[in-house]
Amino acid sequence: MSVGSPTPGATRASDDDRAEVAAQLGRTPRGLLSVAARCPSGHPAVVLTSPRLEDGSPFPTLYYLTCPRLTSLTSTLETSGLMREMTERLEVDPELAEQYQRAHESYLAQRNAIESLGTDVSAGGMPTRVKCLHVHLAHRLAVGPGVNPFGDEVLEQLADLWPTGDCAAVASP
Repeated sequence: MSVGSPTPGATRASDDDRAEVAAQLGRTPRGLLSVAARCPSGHPAVVLTSPRLEDGSPFPTLYYLTCPRLTSLTSTLETSGLMREMTERLEVDPELAEQYQRAHESYLAQRNAIESLGTDVSAGGMPTRVKCLHVHLAHRLAVGPGVNPFGDEVLEQLADLWPTGDCAAVASP
C-alpha cells in the first residue's frame, strides 16, 4: 500500500481527528487514512479510507463523508428524487455522461494509487447511475471542483445551508 495520498489537501489524521470522526459516526472509523477535507470550523468533513479494511475485506468507498451537518443535508437531498433525476440526465446528455465517466476513472485511479482492488467498481453508482449523493459530495470536497459533476451539483444545492455556523451540529433543513 502506498503511504502517499491521492488527495493533495489531505492531512494525516491526528488522534483528535480520529476521536472527532468516531464521535461523528458514533463508532470507531474503519480504514481511516487521512482527513481529505475539513469544514470551515476545522473538524473533519471527509476522510480518506483504505481500499481494504484491517481484516482484508474490500472497502471501495475511498472518500467518506463524516460531517453530521453535511450528511443530514445530503440525506434530505437524496429523499427528493434527485438521484433518479441525475441518472435520467445521464441517459440523454452525452457530455454529462462523459464527465461522469471521467469522474469514475479519476476515482479508480485515486483508489488504485493506494491499493488496487482488482475491480473497475468505484462508488456511488459510477459511471452509469447515481446511487449515493454522500459519495459524490465527499469526492467533490476531497478533490475540488470540476472532477465530479454530481458532487459539484450537490455542493451547489447546499451552498445556502453549508458552511454556516457550527457545522458540527446536525442540521434540520
